[in-house]
Order: sequence, then structure tokens, then C-alpha cells
Amino acid sequence: MARSTSTGSGPRPVHVRVGRSAGDWLKAIAAFLALAVMVVGVPLSLAWFIGWPLPTTAPNWEMLTREIGTEVFLNVLGVLVWIAWAQFTACVIVEMRAALSGVGLPRRVPGAGPGQLLARQLVGALLLLGSAAAGFAPGPGAIGADLDRHHPGGPAAVVEAQQTPGQERAERAPGITEADRAMAIPQQDGGEEADAADATKYYRIQPPEGRHHDTLWGISERHLGDGLRYKEIYELNRDRVQPDGSRLTEASLIRPGWILEMPADATGGELVEAPVDLDGMSDDEADEFRDYRETGDTAADTGAGDAGADAGAPGGAGDDPQPSPVPDPAADHSDWTGPGAGEPAGGGETEHAVVPAERVDDAGTADPGDSGRGLSDALMAAPLLAAGLLVALGRARRQALWQAAAGTLNRGVGDDLEPVTPAATNARDALLAGADPGAVVFLDRALRGLSDSLDAEGRTLPAVYAAWLGADELHLQLAHPAGDPPAPWQSGQSDTYWTLERSRLPVGPGDPEPAAEAPYPGLVSLGTRDGIRLLLNLEAVPGIVSVLGAPRDREAVLGSVAAELATNGWSDRMTVTLVGFGAEMTALAPTRVRHLEDIAGLLEVMETETHLRHANLGHTGQDSILTGRTGPSRRHHWAPHLVVVGVEPTEDEAERLGALASVSAPLGIGYLVTSDRPDLPGLAWEFEVTDEGLLKEPDMGLELTAQLLPAAGRAAVVELFAGLAAGDGADGNDRAGGTPAAGTAGHAPGPVFTVDLTSRGKPEVYAEIMGGYTVTGLPEPEPERADRLREALALLLLHRGGVHPRVMAAALWPRGVSEDVHDAFLARLGEWLGEDAEGTPRLATAPDGRLTLSARVVSDWDVLRTLHHHAGRPGAVERARRLTDALALARGPLLDGQRAEGGYAWLDHEIVDAQYPLLVAGIALGLAEEQLAAGKGEQAYLAVRSALAAAPTDERLWNELLRAAHATGNREWLEGAADWLTAHHAQLFGADQPLPARTRALMDEFLPGRRVEDNAVS
Repeated sequence: MARSTSTGSGPRPVHVRVGRSAGDWLKAIAAFLALAVMVVGVPLSLAWFIGWPLPTTAPNWEMLTREIGTEVFLNVLGVLVWIAWAQFTACVIVEMRAALSGVGLPRRVPGAGPGQLLARQLVGALLLLGSAAAGFAPGPGAIGADLDRHHPGGPAAVVEAQQTPGQERAERAPGITEADRAMAIPQQDGGEEADAADATKYYRIQPPEGRHHDTLWGISERHLGDGLRYKEIYELNRDRVQPDGSRLTEASLIRPGWILEMPADATGGELVEAPVDLDGMSDDEADEFRDYRETGDTAADTGAGDAGADAGAPGGAGDDPQPSPVPDPAADHSDWTGPGAGEPAGGGETEHAVVPAERVDDAGTADPGDSGRGLSDALMAAPLLAAGLLVALGRARRQALWQAAAGTLNRGVGDDLEPVTPAATNARDALLAGADPGAVVFLDRALRGLSDSLDAEGRTLPAVYAAWLGADELHLQLAHPAGDPPAPWQSGQSDTYWTLERSRLPVGPGDPEPAAEAPYPGLVSLGTRDGIRLLLNLEAVPGIVSVLGAPRDREAVLGSVAAELATNGWSDRMTVTLVGFGAEMTALAPTRVRHLEDIAGLLEVMETETHLRHANLGHTGQDSILTGRTGPSRRHHWAPHLVVVGVEPTEDEAERLGALASVSAPLGIGYLVTSDRPDLPGLAWEFEVTDEGLLKEPDMGLELTAQLLPAAGRAAVVELFAGLAAGDGADGNDRAGGTPAAGTAGHAPGPVFTVDLTSRGKPEVYAEIMGGYTVTGLPEPEPERADRLREALALLLLHRGGVHPRVMAAALWPRGVSEDVHDAFLARLGEWLGEDAEGTPRLATAPDGRLTLSARVVSDWDVLRTLHHHAGRPGAVERARRLTDALALARGPLLDGQRAEGGYAWLDHEIVDAQYPLLVAGIALGLAEEQLAAGKGEQAYLAVRSALAAAPTDERLWNELLRAAHATGNREWLEGAADWLTAHHAQLFGADQPLPARTRALMDEFLPGRRVEDNAVS
């Protein structure tokens, strides 16, 4: 609700004449002539009458002792005039640039003094020929002006930020569902506050007095107490028709006699409060204020005056709850309270969101005190962050496997890539239990699909300030109205909201993915309210986003933001620069994240990049990065650059950083800064994180449960990534893809669990999971429970180190399950597995709470890894027999046929999918080496052909197949291998793709006539 304060008594503002008079035109023409004479006429006159005033030869003694004549005197005078002209011309350029750009104070020209003042007055008078006059606003340029430039409808986001339920459409818009109730703005009381809101404050720009000119900065400083708030005045009055018929289009150009609407908290005797103060004016002057008020129609747009009166009417807060906007930073946000605002602030239980809203169980919310059973609450409460980290960890683990296979890591492909420390293990399990990959897929496809649809219609992307993501809907808040959204998107409760219901966007495995590049990669989670997650679009914020609070809490916010930006699944290319903190976080995404020690280095980089991005936009004819992400220019580099600053800037650094941030929005550059200062230059939004873990924006009344990643959690996550590269050494793997001679950091090489291959170790329960899934040694479970019990057993068999109960719950019930159902299932699983011969339960709970299987429960995957491990030991006996037995177990893909039935989705995040083919290939290569050394080419050939069923894309096996076929001495076998490889490669990658160079070279070596035949066929 707009605040109102009494203006108090004071001098009535001077009534000034408005409209352009003949005198205005004469002044402007005179200024133009004066500038033309001084800037152009002076140098021409000097060149004509004096010529070149400096000597044309090097000075000598005779020249210095010569009598000074008229010519020398004129030349000296000419030099002085040239210097004065250059100084004055510099003043004109500086003043003209400042006036037209509206960015920053005009620079001081050294020694100019009165000359610069004269230039300022002449430039100001000249600009009267346009639509404005001579006032210059200091400080950063109008924040948001670049975003608003292509939206002539005016500051719609300002109006939306002040909107109160009861003033919108009486009927619900299509697509608005129950999620809106969580984002409804609370109904405001009526009475005296509503009446006070009817009064709007205005200021009339005064004529210059001596050297003093009215500026938006000065007006803001006098009446709002802060010159930086001039942008609020600008946004309230931009593009509104003034009494002289012109409009305010640049924050730095205002004209005496214009009327400015002021924010509600403005104070001072020069203000006019309409309609209260209009009775004391002349009829003409009062009519001017009334006419100007109608151009903004503030009371009607904000709904502040009628909020209380319509509380019970249709269309009020009770009937039409609205998603809460993320407002324009220039607006009055006193009424905006964010999602879940229907409840009183501080009422009820504070949401810690230790279990993601998307995983709330059927019986109710989980107990915050025992949500994760030892897991990280921060990661469990951040499903989007956890999903991104989980995917990034999968990439890093695959990279480590490939390096191990190539012999560049001091570990083998059969070794476990498990975390070493308990903290890292808990972090890994928290990622598995807390991640919501489905929400990431929905968000990503929804945004890319929107971009595709707009591109097909020839429309550009609208500027988006924020997104609200719920379990069933996605709401985008636009900076400005952009027309009707393309299907399946629908309009929200106003023209600055686009809404998509999750059910209207198919995201199944067979559904095609949009081809568009990520339209809003700068969206990042800040927190939740009533299960709705707020994502702020950092690259669209017209200025700096600041985080206040205790240093530890601020860094926890920055750590969460940095980790999500580094790994999120709704972006393509991005640069994330961390300043003064988080150097270790580069391990999360080395190609995306970089670290700088201080702000001085950052400024040097960003000033250059800002200029380059401006030039790139100009070169491609684009107005902003958003307009370049669709249409023919989208092949250019439109990736965002997001800067997260974790150190306090100095005064000078803050000024320079604010100036950069104020023009960053159209360039795709965003700044998030942690600071103790509440008055950073260029500030757009200022959040405060409390000791209770709440994130507040007092001006907007926004309160969220903050998404945090504290230092300990950040260290544990980083350890997951950094630990994969541990053990780099010169000792590579043997040809079997086997075990290194020394252990990796912190644990012995090889698998966590090995099988006793003697007769004493005969298993009581044996599961075959390679090439299918069969279990022997257990009774057949009840049909209605069989699938889930078998899936749980498979999960345990692939994690012999133990499975956290929360991880099992997330794997078996991706949409959530109640604790009692989960506990009952675990009891049933234990009953099915039963006890071993000694009476010990085959399903046990380890001291750390994880579920483990008895050593008497074994799978063929366990046996294969054990055989491979023993065969890779130095001096191993019967190596060929062990490798042969291991290869015989690999009958096909892991759990073949199980995933098609809709279960086993957790396998998408398992390293075993990448480890299995590499391990089988390593076994086959080691066995082929043994067989070829023994002169058994046919056995080597058959071993490689067998391994290709499990690792069909491994180029090492292709090459070994040709070598083994050549070693048989049978040309038919060799030609058959070459023909099969050619057809196999074409089936995998297309007939137009050539074979790998090494494979082609081997064919040329073993079958020299084959290339000629191939060329003849071509």
C-alpha cells in the first residue's frame, strides 16, 4: 500500500510558465550559433589568419636570443587560443555526452571551471530544440531504461508491483489454479489508509537560479533523502504527457514547468498534494495538475484507494488470488509481500523446507528436525540445485572413468568412485534424495519451448524478471506486457504474467526436445514460500542485487547461487565469475566458473567486456541479448555473464561497479554483491538474510525461506568433485583396464565389496543382473509387491557400501512417500530377504544408518568385478582364466528390460551405466592380449566379439577386433570383421560419417586393396 505523509507547511512552489515560447527558440538558436562559432569558427579563423603557430624547425640558440616581434607574439597568442579552444571543445563533448546518455555525472575537464559551466548552459539551451531542457542527473543512468525502451506501454511492472487484489479482473484467467493462492497478496485494510492513498504528491520543476538547475537527483535528494532514488521519480513519470505537450524520455533531461509525480514517502514544503492542495491554486494551474494526474491514473492503477472497499466484492482477494510479482526496482513495493502472503508475517511455523515441496509425503509434511536422518538439510531443501549438482557429478565421474581407462589416473575402471569422507558421502546422498530432475526438465523444456514458439511467430523474447515454480505450474513475471503468450502458455491474472500448467507440457522420454537455445539461463533460486520456489533472473536485473546480513549467512546465499548457476539444467553456455570467495568451486564446472581475487581485477575485466558486448549488439543490429536469442542472430554469442561478489567494495569500486551494473541488463550481465552497505550505487534489489534462514526484501514485504549452501556443505560438495581427480600419477592401468599398483587417495584400490570365490564363499542368494534380472535363493514375493521389492534389491546390489533410507525412498517413490509407508516397506523387504545360515538378517542397518546387504547375497556384477580385480593384481596366476570367466558373465546390458516398464529411473544417475561397458571392454582387451601372446588369434577374436555386445561403441575394441582377425591368418575372417565394423559404424553414426582414423589406418594396413575398392564403389 502506498505510504502517505503530510507535506507539512512550507513555501508554495513558484508558478512557472510552461510551453515553448519564442524566447526559448531564440535561446536555442543563439546557443547553436555560439557553439558553432566557438567550436568550428575559432579553429577556422586561427588557421586562416595565423596559420601554424609552432616553429617548423627544431629550436636553436639563435632562435631563443632573437628579438620578439609581432609575428612571434601572434604565434604565442595563437597557441594559447588553440589550447583554450581544445579545452572548451572537450567541455562541450563531455556535457553533450552526459546529457544525451543520461549515465553519470559529466566529467570535470581539468582547469575548465567557468568554461565548462558555459558549455553546460549552451548545450542545455540547444537541447530545447528537442523535447527537454538543461538539467543533468548525476549518478548511474536510469536503471531499467534499456529494458523499457522497446515497451512504449510504460512502466507496467511498476503498476503491477503496487497492484492489490480487487482491482484486477473479476473472473479468474485461464490457467490460474490453486498455486495462485500461495502467491496471493494479502487484502489490505481500508479506512484512513485508503483515504490517504487517494492523495498523490507532485513536484513542479523550478526555473534555474543562477548556476543552480533542477535535476532529478537534486529533487530526490531534497524530498526522498537519497539522490540515488531519482530513478523512482523517473519511472513514475516516464512517457507521460507534460503540460507543454512533450514527454520525459531521458532521466537527465527535464524542463522547467513540468510536473513530476513523487513517491508516496516524499516530504517537503515544495510538494503539492492532489487533490488536497489544488484548492489554493489558480484554476489553470489546478487543471494542469488534474490533467497530469489523469495521464498516470495512479489511484486506479494501483488500486490502493479501493482495496479495502472491495475486500468482500467479487474479484477481491478472497476470490481472485494472484501470483505475487517481483516488482520493478523503481516502484513503490510497500504492498508486495510475495508468495504465501495470505498468512500474517511471522505467523505459523517457519518453513525450513528440509524436504522439497515436490516430495511432500501423502501423510503430511516431514518433521523438520529429522528430515534427512543425518543428510544435509540445505541440499535436501534445494531440489533444483541438487539436480544440477547430481548431473554435473555424473559428468565428472564419467570423465574420471575415461581418464582411468586411458591410463591417466592412478586407479582402474573397476574401482569404486565412492566418496571418501562421511561428509562427502552425506552430501552425495543428500543430492540423490533431494534432487528433483523432473522439475528441471519441466522448467527447461517450458522455457525453450516458449522461445521456439515465439521465434516461429516472428516475436522476440520478453524481458522476464522472475519465475515462480510450483509442483504443477510455472509462472513467468514479465518486465512489461508482451501480448498474448503462445500455446500452451496462458495469460495470468494480468498482462505481465504468463503461466504454464505442467500437465499441458508433455515431458516424457519420447517427446521431442525444443531446438531453441536457453532463453533465460540467468534464472537462479533464492528460496521458497509455501512450496513455491522463486527464481530471480539475474541477467535481467537493471542494476545490482545486494545481500545483507551476517557474513556467514551472506556467504551461504552466495554459495547456493554460485553452485546453481554453475550446474543448472536450464542453460547452455554461461560464464560465472566468483570474486573474493569460492575459489574451490571452479571444480564444479571448470569450463563455466572462474575465480578472481579482488574487485579491482573484476572491474578491469568487466569494463572491457561491457564495451565489447555493446559493440556486438550494435554489429548485429540488436537492442539487447534477448532480441538476439531468437531469429537469425541467435547463432551469435548471447551467453550471459553472471558475477557473484563476496568481498566488500571500496567507495571507488562501488561507484564503478554501480555504473557498470546500471547498463548491464540488455547485455546479459548480472551482478550479485554481498555488502554491509545498504546504499550501494546502482542498487536494484536489496535482500537481507536473517539468522533464522529467512530472506527478506523489506521494501517489497517479501519473505522467503532462503536457499542456502553453508561453508561446510559447500566444502563437502566440492570434495565430491575434487576427490575424483585424486590419485593422478604416472602409474597407469594395465591393458586389462585393471588395477593400479598403488591405492588412490584415502582408500585401497578395487571395489568396496569382493566375493569369496572359494567353495566357502558360495552365496545363499544369487542375482543375475547383466543381460536381464533373475534372483535365486529367495521365495517369490507377492505379485503386487514383487516389482518394488526386486527394484530395492537391485539398488542395494549396486551399492554395496550401503544405501541411505532417504535415498531408497527417493529412488523407489520419485513423487514422495510417507514415512510410515516407507518404514513398512523396509520391514517387508527385510522379511523377504530373510536370514542367512547363521541367523543373521540379510538386510542390516550400518552404524551410519545406511542399509546394507549380507555378504551371502551376491550378484554376477559382484563376481565380475572381483574376477577383474584379482586378474589385475601384479603377478596374478591364472589371469587368462579369470578374465575368461569374467567375460562370460557379461551377457548383455545391466538390468536389461527392466527400465522399459517405467521403473529404475535412479539408474540415470548411476555411474555403473558408464562403468559397465568400460570394464567389460577392459576385460576383453586384457584377455585378447593374453591370447595373442599365446598365439591364439581365434580365441582373442571371439573374446573381443563377445565384449562388443556390452560395449558396442568402444573404438579400442574395434581396433583389437581387426588385430585379432589378422592374427588368425584367415583373410575371410579379416574381411568379415572389416565389413561388420563398417556396417556397425554406419548404423551407429550414419553412413556419411567416416570411420575413426586409427580404425581406417588398420584396415589400410591389413587390407591394402580395400581402400581402392571403396573408392571404386564411391
